Amino acid sequence: MRFVPWVAVMVAGIMCCASAEAYNDRFERWLTGLRREALSQGISSAILDEALSGLAPLPRVIQLDLRQPEFTMSFEEYLKLVAPQERIEEGRARLAENRPLLQDVSARYGVQPQFIVALWSIESDFGRRMGSFSVVEALVTLAYDGRRSNYFRGELLQALRILNDGDIKPHQMLGSWAGAMGQCQFMPSSFRSYAVDYDNDGRRNIWESRADVFASIANYLSQHGWRSGQPWGQEVRLPNHFNKKLLSKKHRKTLGEWEALGVKPTEGEQFPPSITRASLIRAGEKEYLVYDNWQTLMKWNPSIYFSTAVGYLADRIDRR
Repeated sequence: MRFVPWVAVMVAGIMCCASAEAYNDRFERWLTGLRREALSQGISSAILDEALSGLAPLPRVIQLDLRQPEFTMSFEEYLKLVAPQERIEEGRARLAENRPLLQDVSARYGVQPQFIVALWSIESDFGRRMGSFSVVEALVTLAYDGRRSNYFRGELLQALRILNDGDIKPHQMLGSWAGAMGQCQFMPSSFRSYAVDYDNDGRRNIWESRADVFASIANYLSQHGWRSGQPWGQEVRLPNHFNKKLLSKKHRKTLGEWEALGVKPTEGEQFPPSITRASLIRAGEKEYLVYDNWQTLMKWNPSIYFSTAVGYLADRIDRR
């Protein structure tokens, strides 16, 4: 039997509507299950009504999740993007502008101010770019229809707990398409573990309070093993025919052992006496000995490019 064109269009429309209706039914059942789980964890029904009412998966979030570009940028190109001269100069200005607060936070947590400013800069452009997605709606989308549904379901429940704690209202909880929030771009689980109400206003406000932002960054680093007053690493020179298999963050040796292998600081520099062990890495065209604080930065973001760029930027913010 052959359909005339208008009949085919009508049938296709019915099938499309049926498919959409089935999708919506599945989503509503999933949302009911999520609500039940959240209630069992002590999240109030009033918060759930406010946060979850009228939600639907966001197609743009799914697109971004599925189409993340392959990372092919060189380290030199990456540095130009995240640590250009203009950002170094603004970092110095922001360090001076917030010096009393940063020094107070530094004294409390043992993290040098320039590293706090460097992370603030790279994560949100000094608070200018925090993302405009509803964190709850983005996480609902990724938990329901994303590639890592279990992970994002956990983050969604943590976000609902943050709302239940009263730190922020649902309509104010904005962030990236993947749920990273505020000026330090914490995922909800990191927020609950490390965010700090440093200005003592009763809320951990990493969206608007610089005191809370700076202290939260410092607390995260401190809790992950930051060593007060120590550098992150430094550029070095290698001898000819050096064993490149030793270029790995997993190989840790004393500075004396590295020196015996011919590793030397760049001209005019010295190895810090406070450092006991180091790893040797390559980022782009250069080699670096990296210390315990670089390993801590890797816990913030497990990217050699990112961690090395934070150290590079912090050093230049601190220089005059």
